[in-house]
Amino acid sequence: MKKRILFAVLGVIVIIAILAGIKTLQIRAMIDNGKKFVPPAETITTAVVKSDTWDTSLGSFGTLTAVQGVSVSAEAAGKVMKIAFEPGTAVRKGDLLIQQDISTEEAQLPGALSQVALSRANQKRADQLYTEGIISQADHDQAISNSAQSQSQVDTIRSSIARKTIRAPFSGRVGLRQVNLGQMLREGDLIVTLQALDPIFVDFSIPQQQLSQVRVGQPVRLTGDVLGSEAMTGKITAITPLVDADTRNVRIQATVANKGERLRPGMFVNASVGLPQKQNVLAIPATAVLYAPYSDSVFVVEKKKDDKSGKEGLALRQQFVRLGEKRGDFVAVTSGLKDNETVVSTGAFKLRNGQSVVVDNKLSPQFQQNPKPENN
Repeated sequence: MKKRILFAVLGVIVIIAILAGIKTLQIRAMIDNGKKFVPPAETITTAVVKSDTWDTSLGSFGTLTAVQGVSVSAEAAGKVMKIAFEPGTAVRKGDLLIQQDISTEEAQLPGALSQVALSRANQKRADQLYTEGIISQADHDQAISNSAQSQSQVDTIRSSIARKTIRAPFSGRVGLRQVNLGQMLREGDLIVTLQALDPIFVDFSIPQQQLSQVRVGQPVRLTGDVLGSEAMTGKITAITPLVDADTRNVRIQATVANKGERLRPGMFVNASVGLPQKQNVLAIPATAVLYAPYSDSVFVVEKKKDDKSGKEGLALRQQFVRLGEKRGDFVAVTSGLKDNETVVSTGAFKLRNGQSVVVDNKLSPQFQQNPKPENN
């Protein structure tokens, strides 16, 4: 019985030893295959580092203001009898906006006009009689005074009618009306806002140390969310002579054509003043940059000879760079790269240093300084 148990134990030990040996051989084979394994080359798109000349500019944040903008108010007390405009529509200079009650003035005007006619007729007769020496100088002067007073009364009535007939002081676009038909207005009550939108002003500030670089007539480029991928241009029309004592900034005003009225007073835009100087930069696609908190980097594509096979291929070298201004799809590199070097243009986040690669630029995007994406 004991012999049987001993043989069984020995059999189990032999089986375990055989299995362990087989597993050891398998693991060693896997390790050897892993050492010999060469990962396949990653397919990438590339771009060449280009030396380019960019226009220099001064950037700032601007606020849009109307060339002419007023809050039209009542000049005299009176009831609203007619509203002659639609909110948000364009009006021309002299167009009627509000007509207040002028029934009293209209009733007084015919009598005043008849009095003017009578006084003028009396003055003519007085002139003739005075020439013939029939009346005295005092009577003649009284006739002239009566005629002037009658005309003054007519002018006063007409002035009151004009004050209660509110017209557009200039061409522009009206806002929301603040009055209703039949409402009793007091002097100074708001009726509607009126803004001239074409052209439009852009007000922005620059530091005092940059004032020597700015002149009236220099071009200004506007960008912002309201304009999307497009940009609008204008010119500097005024530079304030006063420097803000708190911020040491100088206020600049530019005028921009606004035919489509896309720009409205109060909007925020980015204003960039074009300077005559040019700057030489090394430009790469912005998508080539691997952004990181410690430092930005790109992958440079270089030729590399395989130590085992002796074949020459392409490999990546991670290069840390310092970036400058960004324009459109490109960003300027101030240090870290050389002209005509080749960098990975897309998908840098999935690559690693020293990785073998294959270049395929068939699907490479077209990079532009002023891209205009299609509305698909």
